[in-house]
Amino acid sequence: MQIALTGTPGTGKSTVASLLPFNVIDINSLVRAGLNVGVDPVRGCLDADMEALAKHLGKEMESPECITILDGHFSHCFADWAIVLRLAPEILRERLAARGYSEEKIEENLEAEALDVILVEAVESCSRVDEIDTTNRSPEEVADLVKRIVGGEIGLPPGQVNWFVDFFGRTSASFKPP
Repeated sequence: MQIALTGTPGTGKSTVASLLPFNVIDINSLVRAGLNVGVDPVRGCLDADMEALAKHLGKEMESPECITILDGHFSHCFADWAIVLRLAPEILRERLAARGYSEEKIEENLEAEALDVILVEAVESCSRVDEIDTTNRSPEEVADLVKRIVGGEIGLPPGQVNWFVDFFGRTSASFKPP
């Protein structure tokens, strides 16, 4: 069974995945290793070869009993179950800035988080989606929640997190119509 651990970049996916007792496949590593179609000229990042990734991940499937976590912000495209990690925009901004993201890239990711872009995509493509607010939780606490979700102890359905007002409330105050 493949379960996507997904969310906006910076929400803690890779850190949490490294703490899980399951097989983990880092989707971004696969893209960097050659499963891409080149560099996006506008964004300056590698474009994933979604077809090649799907084929590769299909081969990785050992057995339905084996739990494999797909770590990556578009991993929900390859799984029937997604666990979406969410993070308050003000903390996400700090993390992305620490990674050296440009202000434009930071704003793009903050908007995606505030508008639930990854969550909506996961809900549209997966039969089960759980959502975890990682704000004010340690990676160990989040990993424990993931283990409890996968183990069937708890369910955290979508709709618990809303950053819309947090993000757009701050920008609407500075908005001045033409």
